[in-house]
Amino acid sequence: FRLALIQLHVSAVKSDNLQRACGLVREASAKGAKLVALPECFNSPYGTQYFKEYAEKIPGESTQKLSEIAKECSIYLIGGRSIPEEDGGKLYNTCTVFGPDGALLAKHRKVHLFDINVPGKIQFKESETLSPGNSFSMFDTPYCKVGLGICYDMRFAEMAQIYGQKGCQLLIYPGAFNMTTGPAHWELLQRGRAVDNQLYVATVSPARDEKASYVAWGHSTVVNPWGEVIAKAGAEETVVYTDIDLKKLAEIRQQIPILSQKRCDLYGVEMKK
Repeated sequence: FRLALIQLHVSAVKSDNLQRACGLVREASAKGAKLVALPECFNSPYGTQYFKEYAEKIPGESTQKLSEIAKECSIYLIGGRSIPEEDGGKLYNTCTVFGPDGALLAKHRKVHLFDINVPGKIQFKESETLSPGNSFSMFDTPYCKVGLGICYDMRFAEMAQIYGQKGCQLLIYPGAFNMTTGPAHWELLQRGRAVDNQLYVATVSPARDEKASYVAWGHSTVVNPWGEVIAKAGAEETVVYTDIDLKKLAEIRQQIPILSQKRCDLYGVEMKK
């Protein structure tokens, strides 16, 4: 099946972001994409100072539009993080998924908050305004089961391993790595998660905006279960297309059967809730 990653240029105007995103979703659908993903924070600037201002409830304005466009195009639509989700007085970094009938299939709240300090390069603390999610998020399609993470979630190998154990063959991480961590770890982490679990990994970033307070690395990418980069964007706004070949995934798992060779008598990773 064909996967499309929309590397969107994000502005400070919510309505413009929504309109442009929907236009690119229609374009991707017209080119045969069955599963389309938007980047983290596609509908607002990324930064702790913006989260409260742009927050919406779910359902809300942005997610209603995503539901409508998914139904119009008859696709599976991963809404990146449309905007911060407000629920019960707390804010969450939330990714929603809508099916071809417009129904909400999954809602992933970012589990691991991005609190880092690289002296002289970048300091960022999502926990100043956001609360963490507390659950794994998977959804079924006629093609395969898909597991969801958001950006910093990708650094935690245990999360990807759980998804693999639960039968996911594709992991999608809407993300916005920056100009320090992007060139160092963006592709490396994707290839690691793909090889470790013998599945496809896709990441979808906002396009780079040098004038933004937080500059995203871009380079939305798809990696196959062999660890090969099979599709990759540059820094500009674009749509990345790739065909997900589940026969190849099955062949790789048969050739190097690590999943059946794990020593569960010696070690293990389990989902607690």
